[in-house]
Order: sequence, then structure tokens, then C-alpha cells
Amino acid sequence: MRGARLYEAAQALAGDHGRAVEAVRAALGPIHDAAVQRELDAIPVARLQDITEGRLRLGNVEKSGLRTVGRVLEAGPYRLRQVPGVGQRTVDQMIAAARRLSEAVHETVAVHIDVDRPEPDTTALVTALHVLVEAGPDARRAVDRAAVLSERLGPLLAEARPAAGRLRMLLAGREKRDRALAAVTGIRLLVDEAEQAGLPGLLAQASVDLLRGPSTDVAAWTDFELRSAEYYGLLAEISGRPPGTAAAEGFLPDEIAERVRTQHLDDSHRRVSLRGYQAFGARFVLAQRKVILGDEMGLGKTIQAIAVLAHLAAEGQGHFVVVCPASVLVNWTREIEARSALRVIVLHGPDRHDAFADWKERGGVGVTTFDALRGFPVPGGGEVGLLVVDEAHSVKNPQAKRSQTVALWAEHCERALFMTGTPMENRVAEFRSLVRMLDSGVADSLGERDALTGSVAFRKAVAPVYLRRNQEDVLTELPSLQQTDEWEELSASDEEAYREAVRAGNFMAMRRAAYLRPGKSAKLDRLREIVREAGENGQKTVVFSLFRDVLGVVGEALAAGPADGAPVFGPLTGSVPAGRRQRIVDDFAAVPGPAVLLAQIQAAGVGLNMQAASVVVLCEPQVKPTLEHQAVARAHRMGQVRPVRVHRLLATGGVDERMVRMLEDKTRLFDAYARRSAVAEATPDAVDVSDTELARRIVEEEQARLGVTGGGPRSGRLREADDGVGAGPHVDRSRT
Repeated sequence: MRGARLYEAAQALAGDHGRAVEAVRAALGPIHDAAVQRELDAIPVARLQDITEGRLRLGNVEKSGLRTVGRVLEAGPYRLRQVPGVGQRTVDQMIAAARRLSEAVHETVAVHIDVDRPEPDTTALVTALHVLVEAGPDARRAVDRAAVLSERLGPLLAEARPAAGRLRMLLAGREKRDRALAAVTGIRLLVDEAEQAGLPGLLAQASVDLLRGPSTDVAAWTDFELRSAEYYGLLAEISGRPPGTAAAEGFLPDEIAERVRTQHLDDSHRRVSLRGYQAFGARFVLAQRKVILGDEMGLGKTIQAIAVLAHLAAEGQGHFVVVCPASVLVNWTREIEARSALRVIVLHGPDRHDAFADWKERGGVGVTTFDALRGFPVPGGGEVGLLVVDEAHSVKNPQAKRSQTVALWAEHCERALFMTGTPMENRVAEFRSLVRMLDSGVADSLGERDALTGSVAFRKAVAPVYLRRNQEDVLTELPSLQQTDEWEELSASDEEAYREAVRAGNFMAMRRAAYLRPGKSAKLDRLREIVREAGENGQKTVVFSLFRDVLGVVGEALAAGPADGAPVFGPLTGSVPAGRRQRIVDDFAAVPGPAVLLAQIQAAGVGLNMQAASVVVLCEPQVKPTLEHQAVARAHRMGQVRPVRVHRLLATGGVDERMVRMLEDKTRLFDAYARRSAVAEATPDAVDVSDTELARRIVEEEQARLGVTGGGPRSGRLREADDGVGAGPHVDRSRT
């Protein structure tokens, strides 16, 4: 009886889950079909020539009004045959080519759920998904265990049927009786094992969760906005249209990818579901042991790290260390507590040595900073199950003490995970220094000549220790990202301030001259217009600048009223304590309508999630393109449900224009070696140019253009004392 009841519970759960999944598919069907139709209606009929290698003559077809592939399919063979000059053979070829395009679109088109325009069909989809998301990972684990249980119990119950009554056993032959008795024993053992593991309660709870719908449509939509990444992850899984396998696996060589695929990943200590590419990333870390996870910003590197920690904890490992900038220490502790069952202890602050002693004794995940790590004793072999180094590009300089400390710890840990969305900035050599901390053999194989042969060769060489995926390849649900360069003519007042900065040879003053006289600032006027427009549309805006005094000017200007009553938060600068930074971002996100967050790009462009913002303003171009990539990715990341508009404020004819032009090579280098997988060439200039050299060249060229001389170029003025940049966690003092 116990076995039959357990089997019925497992079957019932499978049915409940199947119905929940089918409800999602039923709601998704019309939305997906409509998206396919819109895509086909946007494809010009001339594309059919590409598929047929130019064999079709489509002039008359277009003249008849059938200008898109969608219209051709809608018209069908009969209507097409009525077009003058179109014969049966042409009709057959057109229909065949159009159907091939339709099949391709059907497989690749992504469904986007517009949170600002809830329609009945999207509401039905969100409410159907809500059931599965709300049931959570526990329900998914219960369904998987129910399937295994059913597979084992079903045959045993069938074999044991003669044992259900004395008469049946008497009538059964000896062989059937023996099999029945053996099956009864097997059932008893299986049920005892399941009851000891608490499986009957898990199955019952999962069924209850799957049958409990949202209280209202509003509740489902609200939850979707808070946890859209989980909704889209389930949608991709159920629809059977996940991102391309090669892209999701970072275009790794086949032998490495296969080893990673076979790596088991235990989820018993984890409280969050993983996207397919995230599960692959966690398996990569486990299979390769010491690696760099270089996923583009916004793809959930933290979640992948937590998945690895949870797996190792399930295997019996007890001690782990996460090293990160102070600005994201609070974020790490929050994420580990929310996403796993692991104990977290902060190894930072005045009591850090007492906390370290407690961590040594009781175990858990110790979260600390680069500076604090230097004060702790290096662990013995096998003591730390995993060393996680967040924002690992902070330790790319092998001469810096923080880099040496991290290298020493990595050497004494059997597993190490370096995380960075920007492993390459100006020099391939700096990336090699990170690799050397993990695998000296791979690092030694990367000569300068090899690095310059192209990104495919480079990526293949570092594949044993490096995995990177891009947003565009794996997050097909991300809303659009529209980037606009806002070129402004400097006012007479701006020009005067700029000439004074050029005459002084002060590169940093040149960069912020457009804001020095707020009353007649062309950039500031445009910024106010952008913020006002965003406020009128109920959107939140984050304003980034390298300079604290620029943020001060912007804050005063917005406080005067152009934000249309939207509250202004910040400025979030390097001098704001790490915990306070996260609270500022949380308060900004909590405002129900428009709001503005002012943020110093080096202090806020790393680690903090700002997806509440759908408008981003960059007050000036940055010396390092990666700073801009990071800042934009704070908003345009997994979990964002609205299109993101990025406005970069630029002044014509001066330092901004020269910086944009000179930095194009830097961006191409980053794309070729760290972001893209296509073959690309990098010029020596793009590799060798330094920030100081760039500043010197720009100052000299501007002095020559304007015919001014003064104190001479002061290109080295890139430090905090001169430029007003906050100390922040990413001001690299190891070279100053």
C-alpha cells in the first residue's frame, strides 16, 4: 500500500507539472506565432532571391503589392499564379523559399514581454509562468525525483501484483511467486529510502505549489518585473528555443566542451534555477578547476559562482573564500544568502581577524576584500574548497601587492575562479598575467606574436582556463539597447573654459570644461532635456561621470526642477562606504515612478545592479572603453524588462572628438580578443597605447590646433589629487 500511494503521488506530481508546462505552451503559441508573422512581414520579398541564388524574377510580384515574405505566404499559390509573368515553376520556388525562411524565423525569433503594455495574451503567459516560477527549484527537483521514482516503482508494482492476495499467490506459478516476493522486498526498500529522504512530503508540497495560481494578474506582473530573468529562463527551456549551443558554450574546443557537459552539477544546496549557459559555466569551473569566467556584464557570473560553491558544499567541502572590491561586498553576502543554503561570514572591518578565526572553526563562505586578504594567513593545501576572485582585472598587475597576495592564495587552493567581464583592457600581456596565476603552462604558451595572430587562435590557446559568452548570443530576451552619441556645439562660455584648460596643458580640466560654467553649458542643457523626457515617460535615469565635481554640477542643476519632481539620488562616489552604495541603489530602485541616480563611473560601474534604470547618460567619453561597457551593462543586463537608451554627451571639435577617434582601436582590440570569436586583427598601436600617452598626444594636438601655449602638456594628471576622481575600489595605485 505504501508503495502504491507513493507511486500515485509521483504520477500525480508529473501530471500537475505537465499541465502547468502545457499551460505555458498554450499561452506562448499565439504570441510566438504573432512574433513570427511580424518578422516575416518585415523581410523584403527580395530576400527570396538570396535563398534561390538569384534564380527568381520578382519585379512583377513586388508591383502586385506582395512586398514581403509574409505577404507571399499569406497569398498562397493561387494568388501568386494570378501575377502577370509568374508561372507555376516560379510559384513553387517562391513558396519553397518562403517556407524555408519561415521555418528559420520560427526557430530563432524571441518572444519579448512588454511589461509596460500588458495585453490579454501576454498576461496569460505571465500568469502561466508565474505558477512554475513561484513553485521554485524545489518543485523542479521534486519532479525530477518523482520521474526517477516512477521509473523504478512502476515495474516493481507490476511484478508484485500477485502478492496482493493469498488466492493470487496460490494460483501463480513458482517463478511468478518468487518474482512477486522479490518485488515486494524491493518496494519496501525503495519506500523506506524515500521516506527517510522526506520524499513523500516533498512531492505533496510540490503538487500544492503547482496547483496554486497567482492571487491576481497584477501579482503575476509584479513578480515578473522583479524576477524576469527566471521567467525568461523557464520560457526558453519550455519553448525548446535556447541560445545556440556553440555560443552558450563559449565556442570552446570540442574536447573541452564535451568534458564540461559530462560534469555533474549538484543543486541540493542551491535556491535558484540556472539558465542553460549558466549551468554550463558552473560545470566548466568544476571540470577545469582553475579558470577565468569572462562572461559579458549582466550574464549572472555571481549566480554561476554560487552554483559551484553549492555543488562543492554538497560534496563535503566546508571552507570557501570570495575576494571582491569593498563596493560589492554587501552584494555578495546578500546573493549567497538568498541563492543558497550556505553560511556566509564577512571577513572585513575591525573585527575581521575574529571573524576569520570563526570561519576557520565553523566553515562557510568567507567574503573579504583585496586589502583585507593580505592580513590573513595563506591556507594549507586542500583547506579552501574554492577561491573566488571577483573583478579579477583588479589584480592584472603582477607587481602590485594585492596581485601577489591573490596569486599566492590561488597557488594554495585546488580550485580558483577568477571573474571579470573585462579581462583585457589595453594589453594582451595583462590578460596573460591573470592566466599565469591559474596555469603557468597556458600563460607561457601565449607569446606576444601568438596574441597578435587573431582572436580565434588566441581564444583556442586560452580555452583550458577561459570561458566567455556575450549577451547578444545567450540573452535573446534582452530588450533593445539604443546608443546615441549626443554631439553638442560648445557655447562661447564653454569654449573659453576649454581654451584655458588647453593653455594650462591640463587634460582632466579639458575633459570637464563643458560643465565648469553651468549657466551656459551646452552639455548640461542637453542632459536636462534627456532627464526631463525620461521623467515624462515615467523612466528612471542613471547619470555617469568620472568626475565628482561634474556630478555636483549636475545634481545642483537637476535639483532646480528640470527632473520634473523626480527625486535625485547620490552622488554615488568612491568615498561612499560600500554598504551605503547598495542602499542608495536600492532606494533609487524602490521609487515607483521616475528617479535619477548620479554615479561616479569607477565607483558604480562595477558590481552594482541598476536595471531599474532604462535611460543611461554618460557625461563624457572615458579613457578606457571598458568603463563605458561596464556602466551600460549595469542597466542593460539580465533582469532588465524595458529597452535601454544610452546617451553619450560629446562636444565637437575638441578633446571629446579626439578621444572618440583614438579609442576606436582600443575598442576593436577588446572586441577581438575578449568579446568576439570571429577572426580579427589588432594593430600594435592599439595594444601599446597607454592612458598617459593618449592624454599627452591629445593635449599637444589641441594646443597646436588652438595655437595656445602655456605650462605645457600635463598628461600625467590622471590621479585623484588633480582630477577630482573618488578613491573608489578601482583606482589602481600600484603604478603611482
